Amino acid sequence: MIPLLDGTGLDRAAAQRAARDELSRRPYQDAKPPWTYRALNWLFEQIDKALTKATAVVPGGALGLVVVVLLIGGLIALVVWRTRPSGLGRVDGALFGGDASMTAEDHRARAEEAAAGARWADAVRERLRAVARELESRGVLDHRPGRTADELAREAGTAVAAVAAPLRRGVQVFDDVWYGGRTADASSYAVLVEVDRAVRDARLVRA
Repeated sequence: MIPLLDGTGLDRAAAQRAARDELSRRPYQDAKPPWTYRALNWLFEQIDKALTKATAVVPGGALGLVVVVLLIGGLIALVVWRTRPSGLGRVDGALFGGDASMTAEDHRARAEEAAAGARWADAVRERLRAVARELESRGVLDHRPGRTADELAREAGTAVAAVAAPLRRGVQVFDDVWYGGRTADASSYAVLVEVDRAVRDARLVRA
């Protein structure tokens, strides 16, 4: 076969090699866009292709696609909010915000009153307040108005190992109800009643 020649007398293969050699020189390489730019450009091209295909199959075209994306985003946000851990994104508030002179028995009475009216969240809080007052009155904890529920469990559990586990369980229920957005019910209150009973029955000797 007679080799194909270009105007300089080179065959095609030789011309291609010469072109590759020329383009591989540094000035040409320096003039190429950086790899990050090329990668982003490729990514945007893929996204554009995907959106174009999606708008072709979603009713309403681009507007319909936007509505679908917003609905999916809202659903994901709702699921995350409902299933998030109770301590996520919250700031602990002080357990006590009312009359500092109230005793453990006073808070128990208020808890029972709230439970009788099916105000379970209030019942949970008042029963945990009763637990805190019980621990303070028996010398396990000092009286500190700004103490949070988590601090209550940590400090009392460190001082008296026997009440550490029940307190953690009770505070978890309290956190779920008051900070985690969970609905309280009779079973929630029953947990705090058991915690209160465990604290009252325990030998509260500081470790």
